[in-house]
Amino acid sequence: MKNKVFPFQPGSTRQLAAQILDRIEGEGAFAEPLLDACLTACLHNDVKNRRLVTQMVYGTLRMRGYLDWIIIHLYRGDFPVMAEGLKNILRMTLYQLFFLDRVPSYAAVNEAVNMTETRFRGRGGLVNAILRNAIRRKDTLPLPDRSQDLPLHVAVVYSHPRWLVEKWLALFGEEETIRLCAADNMTPPVTLRVNTLKSSREEILAEMQADGVKVVPTGYSPDGLRITRSELPVRNLRWFEEGKIQVQDEGSQLISRFLNPQSGDNMIDLCAGTGGKTTHLAALMGDIGRIVALDNQEKKLALLREMIVRMGISRIETLVRDGTDLPPKDMAEHFDRVLVDAPCTGLGTLRRNPEIKWRLAPEDIAQTVSLQKELLEGAARYLKKGGILVYSTCSLLPEENEENIHAFLARHQEFRQDTPTGIISPDCLDPNGCLKTMPHRHDMDGFFAVRLIKRL
Repeated sequence: MKNKVFPFQPGSTRQLAAQILDRIEGEGAFAEPLLDACLTACLHNDVKNRRLVTQMVYGTLRMRGYLDWIIIHLYRGDFPVMAEGLKNILRMTLYQLFFLDRVPSYAAVNEAVNMTETRFRGRGGLVNAILRNAIRRKDTLPLPDRSQDLPLHVAVVYSHPRWLVEKWLALFGEEETIRLCAADNMTPPVTLRVNTLKSSREEILAEMQADGVKVVPTGYSPDGLRITRSELPVRNLRWFEEGKIQVQDEGSQLISRFLNPQSGDNMIDLCAGTGGKTTHLAALMGDIGRIVALDNQEKKLALLREMIVRMGISRIETLVRDGTDLPPKDMAEHFDRVLVDAPCTGLGTLRRNPEIKWRLAPEDIAQTVSLQKELLEGAARYLKKGGILVYSTCSLLPEENEENIHAFLARHQEFRQDTPTGIISPDCLDPNGCLKTMPHRHDMDGFFAVRLIKRL
């Protein structure tokens, strides 16, 4: 997969991390593509410093709420109006001081002051004072009292927005909310899906282990592997270049299996994106049948086409089209199976995308749900009678999941929910037969999926 070129100024690991954090905030970008481009351009063969930059960026994003709490208690000015670049220097340095044991305090503080003077002349003294005060008071800084204000305590200590903590406390209760928030702050595993059109999991596992890559099978997906240590990024591994593996979270892998495609099916993926699930569907079908990969963004489908070539798939057709539009006459009620992997808040992926929790606002949820409802209506028009529709999200919110499905079934008496057996581990199914994974329960991203059948 090719990366868009993101220019970065050469510099130290801390300078690179600060640039990435600034661009995430200033451009609304996601950390993963920025990190990938930066590390490829500036630290291509430097494994140690690649890891350090990655740790500083993701660690700062995950713990931002806690770090901001510290700054607010040590800064006498108006924190909300502080320049965002200055905030990021403070956050990143405090993360090093509080969470990275091997980083010398004096080195972290000195470079923070130097970076500040280069970009915000005259503010180096302020940064020096805040950081040195933080070092002195590291073990005595006050935190919100759990018994007095539980939502605030969880929001600060476990670094999540208060509004989200309040929602999760209402949904999951105190103990499980704390476990979920703690899991969100953990580094997620590097999970691969083996392309079974070219090899088997057992073969790839044996080859990787023989080449010194530390890897283990996933516990729920029969196609998955987890890398516990590798000296090379996944994209530089020969198995990736040969199209035998693809980076894909284990929870994401379960979605395609939940649809349970059969060889020869005529299928449509209504929100195909860059194609992780689409190509998995093709592999599960043995590349026999037809898959229409539909998306409203050509640039995503271009990346999917590159993946199709790399993975040796022949039965996927790409189509630029909005899934909410009426289908063409020759595609209406035409498909055996439909996948709607709907755009969502992404709140099940906060381990991988911690920037989401600081970017999302409560009012964004209603807009997302509205789009999901339109996509479900679109999917119903593509599915033939007797066909199977799977609706999925990587969100944990009932508004995007169960409530959406209940409303859809109330509008469409021609559909009924299907409760599959023998496809997915019962441990990943809720009492209603919906697929539901949680980071703190299953050590994978949080996904929801439901199977619906269109009556004959």
